[in-house]
Amino acid sequence: MNQHTTPVRRAARSRRRRAGAAGAAAAITLGLAACSGGTGFTEETPSGGDDGVDDGTVTVLIGSSGAAETESVEAAVAAWSDESGTPAEVLVAADLTQQLSQGFAAAEPPDVFYLSSDQFAGYADNGSLHPYLDQVPQADEFYSSLLRSFTYGGTTYCAPKDFSTLALVINTDYWDAAGLTDADLPTTWAELRKVATTLTTDDHVGLSFAPEWQRIGAFMAAAGGTLTSRDNAAATVDSAENLEALTYVRDLLAAGVAAFPSSLNTGWGGEALGSGNAAMVIEGNWVVGAMTADFPDVRYRVVELPQGPGGPGTLQFTNCWGVAAGTDTEAAVDLVTTLVSPDQQLAFADAYGVMPSVSTAGEQWAAAHPDQAAFLAGADYAHGFPSAPGASAVLADFNAQLEGLPDADPAAILASVQVDLQAVLGG
Repeated sequence: MNQHTTPVRRAARSRRRRAGAAGAAAAITLGLAACSGGTGFTEETPSGGDDGVDDGTVTVLIGSSGAAETESVEAAVAAWSDESGTPAEVLVAADLTQQLSQGFAAAEPPDVFYLSSDQFAGYADNGSLHPYLDQVPQADEFYSSLLRSFTYGGTTYCAPKDFSTLALVINTDYWDAAGLTDADLPTTWAELRKVATTLTTDDHVGLSFAPEWQRIGAFMAAAGGTLTSRDNAAATVDSAENLEALTYVRDLLAAGVAAFPSSLNTGWGGEALGSGNAAMVIEGNWVVGAMTADFPDVRYRVVELPQGPGGPGTLQFTNCWGVAAGTDTEAAVDLVTTLVSPDQQLAFADAYGVMPSVSTAGEQWAAAHPDQAAFLAGADYAHGFPSAPGASAVLADFNAQLEGLPDADPAAILASVQVDLQAVLGG
């Protein structure tokens, strides 16, 4: 969930940056300022000094969920470096969004870096990314929904490194105590409300999810709603489908059978489930690692989210391996090709719980983790983030409004976000 906070050492200055990189990246820095926090790069001069001479090192900037992810990426990059003979260094960001924008603004970005789907469009829009997907041998094996998250202006720029989806996570002790069986697993919204009501007691609520689009948006997807048209040309927030979804969620909250984690004195859905304050939560597959580490005695199961009026729906969360325009792209792309190979993705999945972004590895992952198959099933119908510069700021405002959903007018919220999102889409 949170990025691993580690001081970052800048390696030798990056290679052969294209003219005008600093000017183009300035727009990114301004556009992302509202979304970033923490500190910038921590300057430490490497042993022997830094005279600005290129030593050919490929720098890789990541935002890590913890030691397992950091060590796995470092090991994979080191193995590639040994095999290729090209020096490489992994830099772990304390604040990935801020440090990446600072690197581009200084015309010294990392060669390879994590790039989230909600930040991607800003970098693609001003020419900061090198499009390389056509050079990756397994390009046709990536899930199509993931590729759409990294397509801008008709060009798919980068390879998805892995992904997560949302599912329904159930405390099985509470489920059994309520007299529920497999026959009661909810497959529709009506059934979800029914079991949430049954599971709600004086000690815990039936269902919990965070007050943000990144969770509530799954209901919008299941209602048949979207945030933008498929080509990202028009905002589609203010729709009958999205209104039906927010009204359903507001009614669950008003009935007392659902609650936000903050009202349960918890920080997020995984904590609400693990602490026993919620019988069911809507969370992504990162919850598996958190439950193992923090709540090992809590028994749970994972099932797909119930279908809504529009059918199945969930959200996907993904990063790609970005490659900076003007860098030594041959070495950088060769490294990325290794990092997204099926075998390497399976190794990453085993190490820190993500799902592979290529279908061949996904099938192997599902066979090895049948208890998490519901997460992978969502890949076929998951909705991603809107691919447009400035969209992340609109979502931040949307989330602020969703916090007041229990007492708000869903139609007014959607109308407000519609105007703001259409503005950043250019109309």
